[in-house]
Amino acid sequence: MSENCNQNCNTCSDECADRKEQTDFTAKPHELSNIKKVIGIVSGKGGVGKSLVTSMLAVTMNRRGYKAAILDADITGPSIPKAFGITQKPDASELGLFPPKSKTGIQLISINLLLENETDPVIWRGPILSGVIKQFWSEVIWGDVDFMFIDMPPGTGDVPLTVFQSIKLDGIIIVASPQELVSMIVSKAVKMAKSMNIPILGLVENMSYFKCPECDKVYKIFGESTIEKIAEQHQLKVLVKLPIDPKIAAACDKGMIEFYDGNWLDGAADILENLEENKDNTILEDKKRRNTNMKIAVAIEGKEVAKHFGHCEGFVIFETENQQIMNSETIPNPGHRPGFLPNFLNDMGVKVIISGGIGGGAIEIFNEKAIEVITGASGDAQAAVEQYLQGNLKSTESVCHEHQHHDECDGH
Repeated sequence: MSENCNQNCNTCSDECADRKEQTDFTAKPHELSNIKKVIGIVSGKGGVGKSLVTSMLAVTMNRRGYKAAILDADITGPSIPKAFGITQKPDASELGLFPPKSKTGIQLISINLLLENETDPVIWRGPILSGVIKQFWSEVIWGDVDFMFIDMPPGTGDVPLTVFQSIKLDGIIIVASPQELVSMIVSKAVKMAKSMNIPILGLVENMSYFKCPECDKVYKIFGESTIEKIAEQHQLKVLVKLPIDPKIAAACDKGMIEFYDGNWLDGAADILENLEENKDNTILEDKKRRNTNMKIAVAIEGKEVAKHFGHCEGFVIFETENQQIMNSETIPNPGHRPGFLPNFLNDMGVKVIISGGIGGGAIEIFNEKAIEVITGASGDAQAAVEQYLQGNLKSTESVCHEHQHHDECDGH
């Protein structure tokens, strides 16, 4: 060993008898999972609202059209299912576990969904807790996920360390409360993240103040905030200061957090959307998809986008090349017998379908055939295709609700 050795073998190229090889603790996600971004929600202590912030972030990204999921890694204090009103057990097959979905389609997994009674305590030692978290990552079939949020256990101990080492995080958000002693606690979490080279996206202060609904006067229940001082000390950004709002607590208690009408975390969502790698990948994917020959089918009534896919008058098949419409052909609706239309359009080589509303069964078939579905569209059919080619047309609703039975719209 050299007298100048700093004990950090990662930065040393010398070969010596005392060299310590680094162990790779990284766990791979399930082979049927495609998770683009993983964000950890961290706190230095319990009771600061970490699970609330996790839930609200997932809801915010879901509202923006992203596929969101939550892995509840707070094994001994799981509260995520309660906030979403989910009690059903995960489905299972020989391939793995399928996470339940919330009312708006957010996937989540939590130990509470696997216990016989949700009030049963989890009295396990650290290695077992760590193993469960790895199983949630590797044995759950998440499918396509744009943003995975991990509700981390509080503190900087064994279980948070397991998450940091096992799962490649694209960033963490640290949640704190206004008390003075939080400065020390947040500093510990910051130093832990930096020591493991995990980007810190910013700080969220929860329970920052209370605004009286009668007189609009603001009360600092926990005293003056120190969050700006902490952020400046560590060169971080304060993403939001969340108030003490009884409506938020009521929404969580009723399992209705995804229907709480608030935009507190829009600033944090903007940062997530603009993660450089995510931004670059989106641009490349869009260019690759649009700079090729492609057929786009629009369900129509006259020249307008039809409200109902299955009952439309017909379809205009647009042939496009390098983001330009080259040709179009109008065909009458051949009928909406069970499962017929999706297969009919697939056989014609269609890669994108645009409509006002489409039933869930049809969407499932289109997804199986790798056909992109754009719903909630309206107006002139050709204009809708041009908007799509420019990257300006996104789905605004996923399932047609105009009929009581799916088969009336999609023939499932």
